[in-house]
Amino acid sequence: MHIPDGFLSPPVAIATGIASAAAIAVALNRTRASLGLRQAPIMGLTTAFVFAAQMINFPVAGGTSGHLLGGALASVVLGNPWAATLAMSTVFIIQSVLFADGGITALGANIFNMGLVGIWVGWWLLQPLQQLLGGSRNRLPLAAGIAAALSVVAASICVAIQLAISGTVGLNIALPAMVGVHILIGIGEGLITGGVLTYLVKVRPDLLPGQQPQLQKWVVPVIGVLLISGVLSLFASSWPDGLEAVAEKYGFKDKEAVAIENPTPLADYTVKGLEEQPIGTSIAGLLGSAFSFGAAFGIAQLVVKPKDV
Repeated sequence: MHIPDGFLSPPVAIATGIASAAAIAVALNRTRASLGLRQAPIMGLTTAFVFAAQMINFPVAGGTSGHLLGGALASVVLGNPWAATLAMSTVFIIQSVLFADGGITALGANIFNMGLVGIWVGWWLLQPLQQLLGGSRNRLPLAAGIAAALSVVAASICVAIQLAISGTVGLNIALPAMVGVHILIGIGEGLITGGVLTYLVKVRPDLLPGQQPQLQKWVVPVIGVLLISGVLSLFASSWPDGLEAVAEKYGFKDKEAVAIENPTPLADYTVKGLEEQPIGTSIAGLLGSAFSFGAAFGIAQLVVKPKDV
């Protein structure tokens, strides 16, 4: 669902950029009030996991693929949608700047759609869904999975509206096309979110909110992130993702532009000179996960209140 350069009009790009920047500024302040020093590594690990997981496109119907957005999952793990806003924004900035995934001019829109909408729709739905399902922690994976699936659909609606306002494609075309394919992608999102939370609830509850994280037991989670980014990423589907498939089908793919030529040696999640080698993808994935962890961990350290240090 990463919007490339060229799909959005300047007013839409500017408006979503301002909205996202304002949300990040508020998130920095709100996270300061709730984040403790021991949660900083969890924020880094969550950010790295989302980056790694987004590298793996899974196939859905009709030659289309999708990948985890992760906003709802991040908000549950961090127990705070504001902290999740910082984590997800970090992922999208790194993807856009270092990996040329999502346009530079569309960065604000991508943060708004996949970050803010993906996080807050999932967060607002989580509590009522969990209560409806009985309210116990064991029901958390199911409730979060449903909320995550619906958050993907909500994000796709925002993309369709932005494309229509930009004059890229009519809303009567964009809305049903985007929602249709992202209902299927949302199912994948829900299954992944539910699966991860089932593991955490049963095996590593210390990594969930309200618990004291056992940082000495980080070997398995860290190895998991490295395996996802360095190994499982090699098996990602090559089919176009939801937005790409819609753009190709309805004839606005040619509007895609490149704001900056040759912006980074890590473009397209490979290493310049190793584009045809699997090792290029593995190196890029490992570097991206490391950058994501380091950036999010650093942000968390900066916003921790002095009394928490």
